[in-house]
Amino acid sequence: MAERIKIAVAALVAAAGLIAFHWLAERQPMVIRLGVLFGSFAAAIVIMWFTVAGRTFLAFSRESWEEAKRVVWPTRKETLQTTAVVFAFVFVMAMFLWGVDASLLWITHRLLGHGG
Repeated sequence: MAERIKIAVAALVAAAGLIAFHWLAERQPMVIRLGVLFGSFAAAIVIMWFTVAGRTFLAFSRESWEEAKRVVWPTRKETLQTTAVVFAFVFVMAMFLWGVDASLLWITHRLLGHGG
């Protein structure tokens, strides 16, 4: 039960910051509004830190970051080659679909007697 209360309080703090950001729109400069928004989000994160869900999310985030470090990213050359293949495929498919559409239009016009 205490976990749910902490999560609810964190959500309310974040929502209050968002509401205050909009409420202060015509009353305060943007710097103050952003300070209120980021401050409330920081407070919500601190509150979430003390929940099981928050600690689980933190562990998941760390593991995800470590996994992302192990990924073998493609080189610039591989990226450009793959992009070129995708563009070529899209162009060929566009031409094919245009041809199918034009053919069906021609057939439809012939069947309905509108063709020239």
